[in-house]
Amino acid sequence: LGALPGTRVRARSHDYATPPWGVTEQPDFINAVVLLDTQLGARALLDAMLTIERDHGRRRDGPRWGPRTLDLDVLLYGDTVMAAPELVLPHPRIAERAFVLLPLAELAPRLAIPGQGRVGALLKRVDCAACRKLE
Repeated sequence: LGALPGTRVRARSHDYATPPWGVTEQPDFINAVVLLDTQLGARALLDAMLTIERDHGRRRDGPRWGPRTLDLDVLLYGDTVMAAPELVLPHPRIAERAFVLLPLAELAPRLAIPGQGRVGALLKRVDCAACRKLE
């Protein structure tokens, strides 16, 4: 991500092993959050991330939430709120997912997610029991 044009990685969370979402008959997922400074627009950033996924063997022709080599999402883009067919910001299920909130809280617990609340408060509402930080 840091090699994208006009983009710098500001911070990266630890990796977290978390139970799979959707299709549960697969190995644990490994999740992390990265904070970026970028000159790319939100859609251009998403397009670049989809290219990275493809370059790492990601295919999108399998079952939704099924096994994949890499899954990159734009969770937030500053305090942008948008609902386009290809990109919804903030991510529509950000407040429901421990595998997102746990690493995000490591980096920015006081971050306000537009229309939803602060990361730390949202984290208290989800079950993180099956999530574990990897060293």
